[in-house]
Amino acid sequence: MQETERIREMEAILDRLAAAKNDLSKALSAFGDMQGDLKVLSDYYGSKSYFHDLEMDEKGLLPADLKRGVLSEDAVYDLLGEIREIAEEMNQMSERTIESMKK
Repeated sequence: MQETERIREMEAILDRLAAAKNDLSKALSAFGDMQGDLKVLSDYYGSKSYFHDLEMDEKGLLPADLKRGVLSEDAVYDLLGEIREIAEEMNQMSERTIESMKK
């Protein structure tokens, strides 16, 4: 029965890894599709346009119901920093993944 239990365990690992790989693949694809948007937001943050929009907001010249989280320095700065951290983590995980599959 030892073989049977080992095969069940390996099958469970196979199923979990396949599901995680599928989830990761979908997430990477979705995030990959956002690279243009990431560049646009990164370029906007701290640009002349950003400071112009911020000044318009501070003067009360923008509609009161306008969502304006992008004008919050913390929202954009924090998001870009978190994306960088995730990119670095993905890089490290890629190296660990390749290393763990070496024979």
